[in-house]
Amino acid sequence: MRLDLNADVGESFGAYKLGQDESLMPSITSASVACGFHAGDPGVMRETVALARQHGVAVGAHPSFPDLVGFGRREMRATPREVEDFVVYQIGALAATAAAAGTRLQHVKAHGALYNMAVRDAQLADAIARATVAVDRSLILFGLPGSELIAAGQRAGLRTAREGFADRAYKRDGTLVPRSEPGAVIEDLELVVTRAVSMARDRTINAIDGSRITLEVETICVHGDTPGAGLLASRIRAALVDAGVSVLSVGAVSAVS
Repeated sequence: MRLDLNADVGESFGAYKLGQDESLMPSITSASVACGFHAGDPGVMRETVALARQHGVAVGAHPSFPDLVGFGRREMRATPREVEDFVVYQIGALAATAAAAGTRLQHVKAHGALYNMAVRDAQLADAIARATVAVDRSLILFGLPGSELIAAGQRAGLRTAREGFADRAYKRDGTLVPRSEPGAVIEDLELVVTRAVSMARDRTINAIDGSRITLEVETICVHGDTPGAGLLASRIRAALVDAGVSVLSVGAVSAVS
């Protein structure tokens, strides 16, 4: 059994220090790096790519709506063409930063509201997939299992990776509980670890209403801004290994399959 452990990182910018990148990197296998629209800046992008390389962590782009004030977590009205354009811009910026560091991108994972809207909106999902193909069709597109993002990636001929969230609550339909609702973010460390192992081993998880849902995933996310994210990622990885899971980046999984 093989599984990727990813985190959203590189979310500091200017004078502002956000996230726990240094403590996360020893435990994760893939890093989704902010590209400047919800967080991050050119210097932070460069530093984050270098940190990921130092720890042997695969790098991916984490494009967002242009919403620095709202951290990319506010829904915005944008046409599919606008989405395609600003996602190309962000992937391209991080791809150039990676190339300057002697590496290349592994994946694309939309951030925040853009991700959640594209889960259910085929036109937005197709725009993200087209942008990914336009930059590099070898990139892996992340998305919720059964979502429009996964379907769009498949339509575009991309490899996709179904993603689970250990520290987020789920609705009965397999989508994430909005952050505006109580209980959306799970902060109980032991519960998050248990949920991650259940995703990996049993392919199931408890939804917020108590129902048991199937969740087939290739990668599990730990949010970089979750309290104690570094310790949480370390505990999740150790628990996965104890459960017989090989923790590898999605690109490495493909290479050994």
